[in-house]
Amino acid sequence: MTSPHRILVGDAPIALARWGEPASGKRPALLLHGTGFVAEVWTEVAEALAADCTVYALDRRGHGLSHKPPADRYHFLDFAEDLCTVIERLDLRDIYGIGHSAGATDLLLAAKLMPDRFARLFVMEPTVMDPHTPRDAGLSEASVASVQGTLRRRAEFDSADALFQRLRTAPAFVPWTAPALWAYVHHGFARLDDGRVRLHCTPEIESALLVPIFQAMEQIYTGDARGNPFPWLSEIKCPVCIATAEQSWPVYHEMADRAAALIPHASRRTFAGVGHCVAQEAPGLLVEVLRAFAAQAP
Repeated sequence: MTSPHRILVGDAPIALARWGEPASGKRPALLLHGTGFVAEVWTEVAEALAADCTVYALDRRGHGLSHKPPADRYHFLDFAEDLCTVIERLDLRDIYGIGHSAGATDLLLAAKLMPDRFARLFVMEPTVMDPHTPRDAGLSEASVASVQGTLRRRAEFDSADALFQRLRTAPAFVPWTAPALWAYVHHGFARLDDGRVRLHCTPEIESALLVPIFQAMEQIYTGDARGNPFPWLSEIKCPVCIATAEQSWPVYHEMADRAAALIPHASRRTFAGVGHCVAQEAPGLLVEVLRAFAAQAP
């Protein structure tokens, strides 16, 4: 594996990993991770795509080495605006956007804000609400309990090796490849002076991130003073493929259906035999599908 080049962009810095050189003339691929992860969990996919693209992967705000704003600044539009800043500062054009979960939502909204910059989007189980059928309610007890449980999550571990061994048997990470899991351990955690490691995306940050996500899942998201951005999905112009994973939770399939109903001419894809984190469970399969979608006519 090759180590990507790390760069910081913007006054409130967004950290990126880059595979390849911009001067190569290859089109840019822009990769966005889901909640709780970091740019390098894409490494196996990014290294393969770098044969044809200059690949950029972001640490989304609150994650990795990127800025960590107050708890009320993790709305969907906040992430999309960060992405637009990166695109503008790096002058990226003809972008192949590839996103997972809430990171896929960043790309969908950015494609509406900067429609002339994107060639196509491949979005895996994006976080989406149907703005035409909102509910007037609070978060369910289950979601409130999940947010509160996140606050109690362990944030420090004795060492990177101990953390890897712990995660290796955790149900959410059992399907991951060893390189993807090591990438998460090495880049999703800060090394402390005593050898211990601490989450970059702290329990406090992740709980703040989850509130709007659960609100969108439950059809109660209203946004902030800027409003609800989900009606924008009907204005996306570039080709979009919406992917789901056979073994992921039903709510992810439901949100993909909402996205498909909103986005004009979106195509669909299902990954058999894998769960929500396709890039980390079956990177080779994902790369094949990404290349096939890239080869399709606009």
